[in-house]
Amino acid sequence: MYMTQQSMLLCAVFVPVVGAFFLPIAGRISLKFRNLFALGLVLASFIFSMSLLPVALSGKSILIARQMGMGINLIFLADGLAVFMACVSSLISAIIILYSFGYISHYDNQNEYYSMVVLFLGSMMGLVFSANLILLYIFWEITAITSWRLIGFFREKEHVLRADKAFLVTFFGAVVMLIGFISIYQTTGTFDLTPGAISNIAVLLILAGILSKSATLPFHTWLPDAGVAPSPVTALLHAAILVKIGVYVFARIFIATFTVSAFWHTAVPIIAVVSAIVSGGAALVETDLKRLIAYSTISQIGFIFFGLAVGNTMAVAGGLLYILMHGFAKAGLFLCAGIIEQNTKIRDITKLGGLITTMPVTAMAFLLCSFSVMGIPPFGGFFSKYMVFSGAISSGQLWTSAAFLIAAVLTILYLFRVFNLVFLGEPKTSRAKEGSFIMVASVAILTALSLLGGIFINYPFNFVQTIVSNLSGIIR
Repeated sequence: MYMTQQSMLLCAVFVPVVGAFFLPIAGRISLKFRNLFALGLVLASFIFSMSLLPVALSGKSILIARQMGMGINLIFLADGLAVFMACVSSLISAIIILYSFGYISHYDNQNEYYSMVVLFLGSMMGLVFSANLILLYIFWEITAITSWRLIGFFREKEHVLRADKAFLVTFFGAVVMLIGFISIYQTTGTFDLTPGAISNIAVLLILAGILSKSATLPFHTWLPDAGVAPSPVTALLHAAILVKIGVYVFARIFIATFTVSAFWHTAVPIIAVVSAIVSGGAALVETDLKRLIAYSTISQIGFIFFGLAVGNTMAVAGGLLYILMHGFAKAGLFLCAGIIEQNTKIRDITKLGGLITTMPVTAMAFLLCSFSVMGIPPFGGFFSKYMVFSGAISSGQLWTSAAFLIAAVLTILYLFRVFNLVFLGEPKTSRAKEGSFIMVASVAILTALSLLGGIFINYPFNFVQTIVSNLSGIIR
């Protein structure tokens, strides 16, 4: 049966959203069926998103609009930016769920885990396709609720407290952002995302919400604490969905829709560079493996914000491209950390060593994903970072670019430090062994995507170039 483009758009959002509520029922039928059903829901969302690519690549868009009243309208928009984020999020989420088959298999609360993960992805899909600020806010808060349950998955008191912290920080930011949305409504008379200029107060309020969600200074502390969650959850938080929500909404509101004053082209890069350097320094001295990778995420999100805030075509394209490349590589790093933690019961990198002899595949995957995050050619991370720096320098952001070079050097130092302490030297534990086939295969897929993304850079590059050429707002 032929499906319209509007139907495929709705399916990309509501197949995972609705399907998530049937996963506990599936779990009562068969655990294997539940797992495959969860994977099928996310893959279906990915396939429906991919089916919208021809429209996005042509520079056109798909719009679904239903008037609801009071300025709250059901409006979904599939343009290049939305389709790009939807494809990235659903693809990485599918690989993470595949990895979960091995990681989660011996823990309790599995029905809730898969339900929350799939609903998490579904809410992200709803958010990226939302073209109404209140609709966007609703999906934004659903991601907060699902991440709260997933961070506290193990139910220990400390874990629950850290989950509460993550929820409260991001919820506070969301409320402040909502006030910014109301400010826009008072000015424009609509919550719909329609091009125009907005006040500095509205920008400040919305930016506070964005920075809290993306764990950027000074709202960053909740993200390292969220490392108590299962490793596939931390991969979701860092690579696929949660912190990327902030950068996506920044791009949607301040690049694709509204115009802002020139002040923000200077202010946001400064915030980004301070966040990148401080978190990079924290990663350099951290000994907990998952907290260290979390600080790395905060630092790399700074690079993405830098590219988007600079505002010219090259820098914005580099920022968008790094969303994809960082997603592959950082998911790979967290899933490698999950294999290490689960098989050694150790997260302190000073108490590990020599794991390359017992975990050779995990070791090589960690190293190669690290290369992409460092920005070493021919990995995808190199090209995206090069584009950000090139665009920034051409816009006169010389001092900020120089400061980001410091953050880039810190990235190389702390990732090589981790590899040296964890995988090289004399073995310090006899319990180390390679992960299960499905977990190692998932990591290998992400590693391959990180490398192939660089080797075949023309394909994602041309896509982001198409996206940027159709954006308005701060592009100049």
